[in-house]
Amino acid sequence: MKIGIDIRETVYEKAGKGYYAAHLVDEILKRDKINQYILYTDCPVEIYRTFENAETRIISKKGLFWHKAVLKNAYKEELDLYFAPTSYIIPALHNPKKLRVIMTVHDLVAFLFPQRHNKKAVFTEKLTLKRALSKVVKILSVSENTKRDLINQFNCKEDLIDIVSNAASEIYEPIPTDIHSHFIRNYDIPERFIFCAGTLEPRKNYPTLLKSFAKVLEEEPKIKLLIAGKRGWMYEEIYQTVQRLGIADNVKFLGYIPERELVYLYNLATVFVWPSLYEGFGIPPLEAMQTGCPVITSNTSSLPEVVGEGALTVDPKCEKSLTEAILRVLEDKELSAHLVKKGFQQSRKFSWKLSADRFLDIIKSL
Repeated sequence: MKIGIDIRETVYEKAGKGYYAAHLVDEILKRDKINQYILYTDCPVEIYRTFENAETRIISKKGLFWHKAVLKNAYKEELDLYFAPTSYIIPALHNPKKLRVIMTVHDLVAFLFPQRHNKKAVFTEKLTLKRALSKVVKILSVSENTKRDLINQFNCKEDLIDIVSNAASEIYEPIPTDIHSHFIRNYDIPERFIFCAGTLEPRKNYPTLLKSFAKVLEEEPKIKLLIAGKRGWMYEEIYQTVQRLGIADNVKFLGYIPERELVYLYNLATVFVWPSLYEGFGIPPLEAMQTGCPVITSNTSSLPEVVGEGALTVDPKCEKSLTEAILRVLEDKELSAHLVKKGFQQSRKFSWKLSADRFLDIIKSL
């Protein structure tokens, strides 16, 4: 088959959807030497040039014009299949008689919690997703939770949805302490710290984490909180909360951290805390578990499905429960070690190799 894939979000500072597209496409190309791939992007990409059966095609347009130009090219190339791992626009626009399309749905936050999501994204998804769902030949969901959301929200047929889950990259693994030394110096990393990673936006629930951390400081006055992630929409409240609580000396914002350095933070952290309000999957807790860091996360949406018995789960809206969970892990070494052991076991259930194999099995069956 000749297959087109949208790889735009594999290029820039990646968040969840970008990581999904980058790692899944990379693994698909490593494992599939039979099908031919056209990788559509809007800027030069170097990482896929080593694959003989993949051609990177740059469409130098932006916004809706990019999607229309790609769709025109897909018709011209007579693609057998087009895969949209991060966007619903081409799935909504395409003519099913001319092109078969599959797409990934990561979450339904724009429909379930629009007030916690970027307004432009909410508008675009509400305009395109329902139409796309009626036209694609297969929907890929990243979790059972998102699959249930699709069925409940849009009455999708269950047999139209298959799960191709996220995973943590193989780079996330335990690393010997001596390798961390240069990173510790460069970023002035404290000896003991709570770590959180994710875009600074309302859905990640940072204000509740900060309020809980302020309570933790009453029992553990020397502990620090390190937060890695680029600024998203409505990030200002997070900084305002730090100032209002008077905890600025104990909180450090690291900005966007690339994977090759993020793995050090997971290795060095005393505990990883991720009280997100809603996730279609939630890669960071899996990354933390895979590196041997104890995890505390939310008991909502897909997160219990992802972490299994490998993490403490709490009500993300309950500041007291989160505070108590953090103090338990900080003070109880046996509990911390138990979470590390269970986390390793749970993380082995997910890999990009398994997800790529699942994807290839699905497209063979179409």
